[in-house]
Amino acid sequence: MTDSGNAYDIIIIGGGAAGLTAGIYAGRAGMKTLMLERLMPGGQIINADRIENFPGFPDGVSGADIGPLMQRQATQWGMEVRLGEVDALAPSEGGGWRAAAWGEEYRGKAVIIAGGSAPRSLGVPGEEELYGAGVSHCATCDGGFFAGQPVAVVGGGDSALDEALVLTEYASKVTLIRRGGAFTGERVLQDRVLAHPKIEVVSDTRVDAVIGETQVEAVAVTNLLSGETSRIDVSGAFIYVGLDPNTDYLRELLSLDGGGHIPVDLNMRTALPGLFAAGDIRQHSAAALVSAAGDGATAAIAARRYIEGLASGGSQ
Repeated sequence: MTDSGNAYDIIIIGGGAAGLTAGIYAGRAGMKTLMLERLMPGGQIINADRIENFPGFPDGVSGADIGPLMQRQATQWGMEVRLGEVDALAPSEGGGWRAAAWGEEYRGKAVIIAGGSAPRSLGVPGEEELYGAGVSHCATCDGGFFAGQPVAVVGGGDSALDEALVLTEYASKVTLIRRGGAFTGERVLQDRVLAHPKIEVVSDTRVDAVIGETQVEAVAVTNLLSGETSRIDVSGAFIYVGLDPNTDYLRELLSLDGGGHIPVDLNMRTALPGLFAAGDIRQHSAAALVSAAGDGATAAIAARRYIEGLASGGSQ
């Protein structure tokens, strides 16, 4: 990368709750702030049908509502938003950082990495081939295509439980397949799933393949207790087996943990001066909307103090 490009105080990589909250705090602190987001600000949260555990919304709020509100709040304090997927990040020879995205380069005195995560795949035959033809990671986006048809949801955490409930609004039946014998999601979601007449829970079961020529027709499964194999006929397979942090471009820059997450201290500082990480991209994140917002605020405050320290001759 070269040193050409626009200069900012703080560059925020990623437009989810962590990045948007960082933008609010950075803007209010008078920092010239740029957000780089490859799709649209709001991140994965915009796909959430209803969020019931974010403070201040006792009746819940949809991700499609809260995402744009957070963006408006950040931009009204001066944060600039540009579309671009960051594929390179490096220290600048003159100090600060350089970020390259879609052929453009930007320079910042500090960078907050808040690029979040991507849905993890099962890695089974047919999954990749039938993605978009029945395989999905978003019930809110794609549930309507399966009106009156049976679908499968794979996973046992909050996302799997929540999306299974969303799918009951469209599908004739929802088969929830989990590898373990117990759910890992919130108790309130477990209770709703177990009580719903459209949802059948299949426990201690592994999905071995997604079956279909041009569209999903079934999933092949194995019971992990008996070893028995079977086929479950479905028109859609919604996969929620975890998230992988978007850190591939950082592997030569930072020492990541075994899951690809970025180690930080309590102030969201990485091992490199002027580089911060927030949200579920960081190590030991609670992976919740409220904690991501808290991370973003903490990172922005720490970044501001770092920049002020540079001006006064200090350091991180």
